[in-house]
Amino acid sequence: MTDPQLYTIIALAAYAIAMALIGCFSFGKSKTLDGFLIGGRKIGAWVTAFAYGTTYFSAVVFVGYAGQHGWNIGIGAIWIGVGNAILGCLLSWLLFANKTRKMTKKLNARTMPDFFEKRYNSKGMKVLAAVIIFVFLVPYSAAVYKGLGSLFSAVFPGVETWVWMLIIAVLTAVYLVVGGYVATAYTDLIQGIIMIVGVVCLVVAVLSHENVGGLGGLIENLRSFESLPGDPNPTTGSQLTDIFGGSSFKFLCFNIMLTSFGTWGLPQMIGKFYAVKDTSAIKRGTIISTVFCIVIGCGAYLIGSASRLILGGQLPEGGVDSVIPAVLMEVLGGGTFGIILLAVIMILLLSASMSTLEAVVLTSASAVAVDLIPAVRKKETKPQHQMLLTRVLCLVFVACSFIFATRNIPIIVSLMSFSWGIVSGCFIGPYIWGLFSKKITKIGAYAGILSGLLTVGGATLVISIQSGFSAAASKSPEMGVAAMAVSMVVVPLVSAFTKNKKEDSERVNEIFACYKED
Repeated sequence: MTDPQLYTIIALAAYAIAMALIGCFSFGKSKTLDGFLIGGRKIGAWVTAFAYGTTYFSAVVFVGYAGQHGWNIGIGAIWIGVGNAILGCLLSWLLFANKTRKMTKKLNARTMPDFFEKRYNSKGMKVLAAVIIFVFLVPYSAAVYKGLGSLFSAVFPGVETWVWMLIIAVLTAVYLVVGGYVATAYTDLIQGIIMIVGVVCLVVAVLSHENVGGLGGLIENLRSFESLPGDPNPTTGSQLTDIFGGSSFKFLCFNIMLTSFGTWGLPQMIGKFYAVKDTSAIKRGTIISTVFCIVIGCGAYLIGSASRLILGGQLPEGGVDSVIPAVLMEVLGGGTFGIILLAVIMILLLSASMSTLEAVVLTSASAVAVDLIPAVRKKETKPQHQMLLTRVLCLVFVACSFIFATRNIPIIVSLMSFSWGIVSGCFIGPYIWGLFSKKITKIGAYAGILSGLLTVGGATLVISIQSGFSAAASKSPEMGVAAMAVSMVVVPLVSAFTKNKKEDSERVNEIFACYKED
């Protein structure tokens, strides 16, 4: 066993023990359904802010997005991190956090489907939303497994990737099932601290590398960069140093919009606002989460933009997904301090992935246990039974995600490409307009969900017929952005031509009175 492997195993063991202890500590606070799903609506600013940020950024951001876009686009890729922090985090908190907290508390809504049912008085909408969450978020969690599994395999080349996926699955299941949202929130706080320390250290290590030469050296060396003969992704120095992404400007814009505005409609992100305890916590949380996202997002893409210099322009054998693992081994593979820092970075990426994974699994499990099954059965289910079923389904969904990730099931892999855009595209219109306007009707909300679904589905069908499914999958960012835009336009437009019943109007007026309370 090499030194990097030994230090990493020690760090992993300490991390696993800490997560298990937090799960046990949180068990007493998750004995009710409210406690298990939203922490009894008593979560403070720091915990909520870090929960939001760590759910936002997983290993997929580092290993996939930062590696791929940093390698292909260069310095301009940092705009994705800036967009995520300003649009996906700051604006989301400013516009939606307080209204979401107040309205979901008034409605006693614990999940996104539950919010739709009570806001629009529609059990059918609740069922539809729960099905969309289940179909598209469980495959997304499989992508998180794969990203992290490939990274650990780079440090432990003799161990199969599925072994690391299994370890991640078991660790996540233990503290999630035992402690529920409270456990995930407090582990997110610890994971967030690890992520900040790790990213800052890694940025310093990358900029200090002899091939980079500091921030000024990064720009100067990239400007004079020339691709190697036979490079499958050839580029020029002017492209890599173009602040607006050069020829990749359009691609860059769509990725910024998808990964930033997408958070406005994702249930695992919005759910953090259900749990925050009061307005003052939201004000503090807005600043904390924005700073967190700036450090993590910009740091990740800065590291990716330096990858060509550190690796000498040689794309690793595994392609762009192996760029960041190769950078880590090159920058931190030698010396005791570098090896220790490598162990910290591995925990950083494990933390980033597990926080995203736990949020997605809890969202999916609650959608089925609390929203779908009771609605289909048409029979009242006791809260304690819903909570037990949610715990069981958390285990089931962790297991399903693990199986999907290890088996490379074609349809599941395909769904991963569309998961973020299609879920947000379906929910963003009904959710946002439902918070801000009394005039939005049930038919308008339905139209928003279905239009988002049909936008992606219709575009996928047309492109697949013309150019094949792989071409459609490559257009998934554009489809996701289009679905969100269509949903935001369709909801008020259809609502303008339809009317609520008198009793529905009175009910809505009573709901909106929550903004005058507190």
